Amino acid sequence: MKNTQSLKGGCICGQVKYQITDKPLFTQACHCKDCKVITGSSYVVNTSVLENTLMVEGEISSTKLTAGSGAASRAFFCTKCGTYVYTDYDSAVGRLTVRTKTLEDPDKFPPQAHIFVKDKDPWLNLSEDVNCFEEMYDAKTTWPEESLKRYSEYLKNRPK
Repeated sequence: MKNTQSLKGGCICGQVKYQITDKPLFTQACHCKDCKVITGSSYVVNTSVLENTLMVEGEISSTKLTAGSGAASRAFFCTKCGTYVYTDYDSAVGRLTVRTKTLEDPDKFPPQAHIFVKDKDPWLNLSEDVNCFEEMYDAKTTWPEESLKRYSEYLKNRPK
C-alpha cells in the first residue's frame, strides 16, 4: 500500500465506518487465551496503525479490559451490532490495533507474525514459513524497518 492511499472498514451493520489514512505498521495473529475468549475463535488478527491515522464515524462505545498479563486496554465496538472494531492498548503508546477482518479488503494484510502460539489450539497447524512466537516478540527485530522508522518518528513528534 502506498502511504497516500487510505483503507476503509467498518462494522457488520454499517453504523460504524472507519478510514485508515496511512500504511499500517504491522499485522499479527494472536492465539492467547484472552483473544480466544473475546472472539469465540482460535485466534484474532490485528493490524497496528498510528493513532492519528484512524478516523472513525458512527456511534461506538468502549470497555476497559485487563489481559492475563495484567496489561490494560480499551476495546471499541459498534453500539448497534457489537462488532469489535479496534483496541487501544496502554502498552502500545501512539498506536491503535484494528481488527483486520473489519477492513473492506482484509486479505491484503495477512499476519506477519503469530504470537502466543504456546496457547494455540492443538489441531491448528501453522506452516513452517510463518513467523511464530511462543509469547510476544520484540518489535525492534520483527517489524519491518520502515514501520519502526515511522513509529519512532511519530513518537518523537507526538503531542504530549
